[in-house]
Amino acid sequence: MIQRRVTILGSTGSVGCSTLDLMDQTEALGTAAYQVEALTGGANVALLAQQARRWKARIAVTAYEDRLDELRALLAGTGIETAAGDAALTDAALRPVDWTMAAIVGAAGLASTWAAAGRPGVLALANKESLVCCGPALIARVKAAGGALIPVDSEHSAIFQVFDATRPQGVQRLVLTASGGPFRTRSTADMAGVTPEQAVAHPMWSMGAKISVDSATLANKGLETIEAAYLFDMPADRVDVVVHPESIIHSLVEYRDGSTLAQMGPPDMKTPIAVALAWPGRLPWAAPRLDLAAMGRLTFEAPDLVRFPALRLAREALAAGGAAPAVFNAANEVAALAFLDRRLAFLNIAAVIADTLAEAASKGITSIGVDACDAALAVDAEARVVARAVVDRLAMA
Repeated sequence: MIQRRVTILGSTGSVGCSTLDLMDQTEALGTAAYQVEALTGGANVALLAQQARRWKARIAVTAYEDRLDELRALLAGTGIETAAGDAALTDAALRPVDWTMAAIVGAAGLASTWAAAGRPGVLALANKESLVCCGPALIARVKAAGGALIPVDSEHSAIFQVFDATRPQGVQRLVLTASGGPFRTRSTADMAGVTPEQAVAHPMWSMGAKISVDSATLANKGLETIEAAYLFDMPADRVDVVVHPESIIHSLVEYRDGSTLAQMGPPDMKTPIAVALAWPGRLPWAAPRLDLAAMGRLTFEAPDLVRFPALRLAREALAAGGAAPAVFNAANEVAALAFLDRRLAFLNIAAVIADTLAEAASKGITSIGVDACDAALAVDAEARVVARAVVDRLAMA
């Protein structure tokens, strides 16, 4: 039986809920047992309180200080501690546990992920922005603390499972797969008027709104390319992307001898979560099974960097290095949220990223700070100011 003492940063989001559901299933099967130290969430304090009660968490934390009284009222009489705000999120991440899920979406999750990386234990990483903004330093911090970083994105989990870490010199290339999103076959003209509702209607995966928009623009694949380069210490020109609409092969590792290993499975986020939760073992659960005969065929195509320029911009940011990946992430986040708020056209998301990267370079925005996290947050803040100005300019036009 697998036993874990866990903290979930972002328990009310898509990945956090999937993690708790998987924990529930595996406890019911008798294959695992859990003690929950801390659960953190955002504005949905009703769900956070429900989760905290179910798992008898030691502490429940909301990121919003103005929701603390409501959270306290919902947990009155339970003995569960409550707290709110950025400092409380960081404190929760520092509590001693065996396993931490970092699943707060966006740069908002960077500080707590950085804190969790500084203590022993497994850090299950679903917050891609932490790696994009300060990947090498985050990886070094985990190693220095005697911990282990296990990726939870399905693509990086796939590579992690078939990558020979004992002989990395034998690896020739990493190939990330992309579903292509909901607009894979649409022309640029057809995408000009798409709505947020259309963009978040992903054909294969159930994800949060912002991540779904990233999938629609292929910005997510750009972010994942940066992550993969950092996670597996691979040069940018040896990390490729192939569009695979069926989402059955989650990524591939090509070796120098011509062998290519792929990790396969039905599209379900609980599978990479289970890999991280049980590492270095395997966790039995009611996983969907792969039936290749029923699938019939698997198809592949090259990504179109003209129709989906965000992927090209991410690769350019990775090649530029320095603060560029963090600037890319900040600009993409600002633009995606502006699109969801109906203040920006879908095709202008990439335009915001391109203009922000150019203006950040001309302004000399660089990674300078007390530590990598501090530096990344400073770059993020400066880049967001630039990106918001670009959004306003495009909206007026």
